[in-house]
Amino acid sequence: MLRSQQDFPIKEDINIEKGARSSLETSSDADVVADSVIAGRVWRKLDYHVLPIMSMFYLLSFLDRTNVGNARVAGLQTDLGMSNKQYCIALTVTYVPYIVSELPSNLVLKAVGPHLMLPTMLTLWGIVTALQGIVDSYSGFLACRFFLGLLEGGVFPGLVLYLSYFYPRYKMNTRVTLFFSSASLSGAFSGILAYGIIRMDGVGNRPGWSWIFILEGLFTFLFGLSSYFIFPQSLDKTWFLSPEEKNYVKGKLLEDTHKEEEVFSWKEVLEALKLPQLWLLGPAFFFAATILFGLAYFSPSIIQGLGYTAADAQLMSVPPYAVACVVALISAFISDRYRCRGVVCIVSVLLCAIGFAVFLGSESKRVQYGSLFFSVTGAYMAPPTQATWNANNASPQTRRATVIAMGFIMGNSGGILATWLLGSLSPAPKYTKATITLLIFSLLAALFCALNILYLRRANVRKAERRKTMDREEEAPGLGNHSAWYIYNL
Repeated sequence: MLRSQQDFPIKEDINIEKGARSSLETSSDADVVADSVIAGRVWRKLDYHVLPIMSMFYLLSFLDRTNVGNARVAGLQTDLGMSNKQYCIALTVTYVPYIVSELPSNLVLKAVGPHLMLPTMLTLWGIVTALQGIVDSYSGFLACRFFLGLLEGGVFPGLVLYLSYFYPRYKMNTRVTLFFSSASLSGAFSGILAYGIIRMDGVGNRPGWSWIFILEGLFTFLFGLSSYFIFPQSLDKTWFLSPEEKNYVKGKLLEDTHKEEEVFSWKEVLEALKLPQLWLLGPAFFFAATILFGLAYFSPSIIQGLGYTAADAQLMSVPPYAVACVVALISAFISDRYRCRGVVCIVSVLLCAIGFAVFLGSESKRVQYGSLFFSVTGAYMAPPTQATWNANNASPQTRRATVIAMGFIMGNSGGILATWLLGSLSPAPKYTKATITLLIFSLLAALFCALNILYLRRANVRKAERRKTMDREEEAPGLGNHSAWYIYNL
């Protein structure tokens, strides 16, 4: 049978269409592969160059603030003639300037630049840490603790804000936990270092506890000086990223948070203070931080109360912190992979509750020691996830900086309570009142995290309804996290 002449163009058109579709699919697949390749390369570079420095900053911050617990077991309190009440006052003096400086520090950091401010803070608090080792009076020790708190106050919120300049929201929790895990490592290192350093007792006519402060402070000072030269200044000025890679990161940040304001605005500070999610998560910050700092400052004393010598108590404090570090990293991966910040927060404080319940209900010293693996692990899982969750749900930058700082202000207020709860109000070795209080705080923290999940879920439903009634171009600019296209992390 003869075919009509018009059959040929039809067949040709079909072939052209198939070829075009195949070409588009091939092009699309190539784009996905190329995007995947550059993504892997960019995040690896940032992780290798930014995270180690951030981790060292926070390790030294936590180590220099909490090594007083190791020094206490090694004889600090006795040599300076401090009562339990005076010891608690010294710890409280640390937290007052620490809390007061957090919000101003975060706002100044945005203006001055983290590459200058954070290394300066680190260098100066290294000097103050070392000075604690040469004081010979209670008043001198109080002065050191005050300036230590003043200089360290902006570190954690500043580091979280700084990371948000490099990473989109869905990649933040693993990174924040990676550098926060250095806090649990500091708990492990502090015990090991103290075990070795206290054997310098008598060197230079100084007691062993003084060398804990002097040597650790000296290392902080030297690292602070070196950090001026190794600290990545900003995304645009990173030497290890190519122009293409910088543009890729900028695109991801813009896609994740929408266009943000470039200058400081008091209006955004006030807007941040109106966010319901800040005040729902705030109590959880307070409760979780009370648990964290209670264990950070007093775990050597708690372990010593179980019948261990002062030197052995330093070593026995290491295993719970090592386990906490590993579990915190795993939980951060789960939180980022499945974007379930709230669930991880709840699980972490429930682990604390299990630990405190076991410690309270058992008379066995071994079981009580084992309970620390639950409580310490939960205590170090919660704060980085809470901090990331808090930062993830606020935009633009000034608003985010404000909620980050406010979260830590509420959290570190718990540090003040912790210093009195275990140091003076609840006697060793059982710490019954303190353990009951921390058990209740664990459950309350879980409750407020659950309430925050419910609020954010409802807010996302309302945003979904708004998106049905308008196009993105019709929405007013500058809404930040109030935008219908800004989906809250749960």
